[in-house]
Amino acid sequence: MHKPSFNSRIESKFLTSAPNLSRCPEPNFNEVAFAGRSNAGKSSVLNQITGNKSLAKVSKTPGRTQMLNFFESKAGGYLVDLPGYGYARAPKASVDRWTELVESYL
Repeated sequence: MHKPSFNSRIESKFLTSAPNLSRCPEPNFNEVAFAGRSNAGKSSVLNQITGNKSLAKVSKTPGRTQMLNFFESKAGGYLVDLPGYGYARAPKASVDRWTELVESYL
């Protein structure tokens, strides 16, 4: 079976993690957000399209991404790794807090 390959990567670097909306970068650029269930592979996809396996932290434990993680793209704009929804191995209060953060961001 032939695996598809990307001819070019979206070169990016980590910018900041935002625990609330006031800590997000100014919305002066377009943003592409990666949203989905906990442990669905959002961070892994971000690493794949940037060609940097260690750009976004990846874990086998659901609920490790708990803030909005912004990456600045050299092509212009931001890539944003969002906390997942659904089951997470974290206290309910924490899950509720970051769920509200994601809903407010979106």
